Amino acid sequence: MWLFTKVSVILPTLNEEQGIGKTIDSINRDYFKKKNWELELLIIDGNSKDKTREIATKKGAKTIIEKRRGYGRAYKTGLPKASGDIIVTGDADATYPFERIHEYVQMLIDEDLDFITTDRFSELKHGSMSVKHYFGNFILATTLKVLFLLNIRDSQSGMWIFKKNALKKIQPLTYFDNGMAFSEEIKIEMFKSKDVKSKEIPSALYARKGTVKIESFSDGIKNLKFLFYKRVK
Repeated sequence: MWLFTKVSVILPTLNEEQGIGKTIDSINRDYFKKKNWELELLIIDGNSKDKTREIATKKGAKTIIEKRRGYGRAYKTGLPKASGDIIVTGDADATYPFERIHEYVQMLIDEDLDFITTDRFSELKHGSMSVKHYFGNFILATTLKVLFLLNIRDSQSGMWIFKKNALKKIQPLTYFDNGMAFSEEIKIEMFKSKDVKSKEIPSALYARKGTVKIESFSDGIKNLKFLFYKRVK
């Protein structure tokens, strides 16, 4: 059986003082202790002007400042610095079910998987996603299925659980998109790789804490264009 010692949780942040504390506190540390799993918390911060870094630090997180903007840029900076054998990602706005990540990590181990992505649409909580956002996600997921023949229901989910060494089996991080398209690109790379055992599992999405940062329409168009670009390049 594959053995490991540490789980790294990576959270990109930008002015998330309303959600960062709840996100970190929701992690089931008792389960981690019972399993003797070490927990590493990494905050990749876009130079927040509020108390995001202060709150995260008090709760045991290490902060890495990345002033260059971009969702993908944050992960391209943070992933190489993670020291865990398993990496868990998600947003710091309390929208993702971090209280379940111990279950997802256990599933990764028990089923000998390399990469798990989560399906938020399985359990959408009240106020978690607008009709416009839902429709946009449907268009992007459908386009990804048609272009890449991958049966992924939630192409834009930002919660992934994976073995760090799986990153060695796909394209180098430097090749990845710096923006929101990073999310769909890592799924394409993991699911298309013959050396990576990937799975999408049911999850949930809660109403966010704090100000919405995503520009739904413009980001959606960029992600749609990226899918066509990646397919033909």
